[in-house]
Amino acid sequence: MAASATQAASAEAGKEPLEFGGWPGAIGLIVFSHFIVYYTFTALEEKKGALFWDMSLMLKTIVTKAAPTVESVTIYGAFILLEAILAAVLPGFKTQGLPIPHLKNKSLAYNCNAYFAWWVTLAVIGTLHFTGTLRLGRIATLRGPLLTCAVIFSDALSVCVYVAAFATKTTHRMSGNHLYDFFMGASLNPRIGSLDIKMWAEVRVSWITLFLLTLSEAAKQVEDTGKLGWPLAFMVLAHWLYANACCKGEELIVPTWDIFYEKYGWMLCYWNLCGVPFMYSFNSAFLNHHAGPVGTPNILVVALFVALLCAYYVFDTANAQKNIYRQQLRGAYQKRPWYIFPQFSYMSCGPNPKNIKTKAGSPLLVDGWYKYARKVHYTADASMAMMWGLSCGMSHFLPYFYFVFFSSMITHRALRDNEKCARKYGDDWVEYCRQVPYVLIPGVW
Repeated sequence: MAASATQAASAEAGKEPLEFGGWPGAIGLIVFSHFIVYYTFTALEEKKGALFWDMSLMLKTIVTKAAPTVESVTIYGAFILLEAILAAVLPGFKTQGLPIPHLKNKSLAYNCNAYFAWWVTLAVIGTLHFTGTLRLGRIATLRGPLLTCAVIFSDALSVCVYVAAFATKTTHRMSGNHLYDFFMGASLNPRIGSLDIKMWAEVRVSWITLFLLTLSEAAKQVEDTGKLGWPLAFMVLAHWLYANACCKGEELIVPTWDIFYEKYGWMLCYWNLCGVPFMYSFNSAFLNHHAGPVGTPNILVVALFVALLCAYYVFDTANAQKNIYRQQLRGAYQKRPWYIFPQFSYMSCGPNPKNIKTKAGSPLLVDGWYKYARKVHYTADASMAMMWGLSCGMSHFLPYFYFVFFSSMITHRALRDNEKCARKYGDDWVEYCRQVPYVLIPGVW
């Protein structure tokens, strides 16, 4: 359920328990996050995606194949600048964020133009590719240097945002330990003028970068072999659907936990700008080194595509249902314009969805997909992640790393959310869990 003004106010009143094991856990996650992106890159370059144990090989690969070049810095810098300009100047869907308690319940304005930025970006990339100015396959060749550009930029932006929070006196819910606070964040909504850095990085840069990396691997496969295999075509479709869904539903992301409550620290900054696009596109790069499952019967290929579309339908409509419901509670819901694609009739639970009234003020949705499981959108998300792995076959573990990582992350987040909601709603949460007993998998857990 969405964090509310009441929940944030109660957290503000007392010191919150440290998460992720406090500062030692924060350091461990920072180190591991840097390690894993280079480990998987080395596995691709040197072992065709297989596990390896020689760390000296990774260091050698970083130096020889992942060092930034003038070309990679220019391409990455131009992309970041383009997305920032598009976010600042394009028209979009105007909406207000949730009231922020520590800003005296002020609501921040958002110009949700990610959908326009998404299509403008695709038009620019298509023009560069077909005019020969920058062929998409070249992006795949520069994966290593571009990865390092993303690592450096995300780390540098994290430091800048952290320091700026103190300079502008916008620190919020601080623990007093700089290592932990740097990881979790110091400010809630860092902005440069009208550019909301957290929203920009989470909605646009992460998912658009992911799709472009996958598209570049597909283009490189066509350049090298003269054809596109079904597994990589599957990944192009999967990542187009995912990126398009995030961009077309940007206004529905405004009241989510990440935007309203989670501070913008290293954790969100690094994973939005570097971890998400480069780790999640691993399967696409893997499939550029492999043909995918050899001799897969056509019926299984068709079944995988159908399963992807079904999981996407649940993912898209479930996320829309909970976020449209939040907007309906605030009287802020507006129907999407006709040109937003795709749109489904089941994206809303209707004008009067079934819910549980609570003493805390905000009712709990028990309708639509959410009468089956409290985090059903996570289940659909994890299902798609599993399918990404299946497109690569069963011969290697790393194509399933994202599924394992994501499943662990959403389970942890579901437990965090349950603890916070139990404190907030009390007996009403007990009743909610009675009516919707399952967290992720209906009938199981």
